[in-house]
Amino acid sequence: MTRPTGRPDDERADRTAVPEDEHLVREAERIAVAVGRMFPGLCEVVLHDLRRPDNAIRVIENNLSGRRVGDSATELGLRRIADPDYPGVVQNYGNRFPDGRPAKSTSIGIKNAEGRYIAALCLNLDVSTLSPLALTLANLVTTDVPHQDEPLETLRDRTGRELRSAIDSFAAERSSTPRGLNRDQKRELVRRLHGEGFFEARSSAQLIADQLGISRATVYNYTKRPHR
Repeated sequence: MTRPTGRPDDERADRTAVPEDEHLVREAERIAVAVGRMFPGLCEVVLHDLRRPDNAIRVIENNLSGRRVGDSATELGLRRIADPDYPGVVQNYGNRFPDGRPAKSTSIGIKNAEGRYIAALCLNLDVSTLSPLALTLANLVTTDVPHQDEPLETLRDRTGRELRSAIDSFAAERSSTPRGLNRDQKRELVRRLHGEGFFEARSSAQLIADQLGISRATVYNYTKRPHR
């Protein structure tokens, strides 16, 4: 007897062919796209694959931050990778897009059956167009008190284009190339990058080393303050 198409057996076979973690991330992709397309020009929706923190962004719908698929995880994502007990939902915290526009963000961690974070679904609402509206919208743009003064993440790729730009700008101000900087200048640059949070992502030290023509160990050594 011929079975009808679209039968449950086929669906079960498709699921078993894909590892469970990947199946969860693919389902989250569909949610990210659907939610983002519901709020065009207003709410950026980003899916981070936390299994690959150096190129974590898997979906970015309704792009407002200028990031791209393949960009690195934010600081908040790295905290979840390091700590399985980090809160699953961080809701309504104040944020800011790279061009200065205020944002209201919510981040939802996605765990696998083993209790390990494998993805995060993040919503970044552009409140700059909403704040001038009637006072009845005040609750929509208000962030939760516990997060008002705490910058949880940066809505940009801190390990790629911005890092290279920071290095090039520092060298240009000294009429040099990154590799042409002297040892003291390279030490000053590394400490500045460290202080500005560029070392949050694991690939940053190697990228800095490659740009400056020094070893990764030297980069980390430059972050240390000399003993007095």
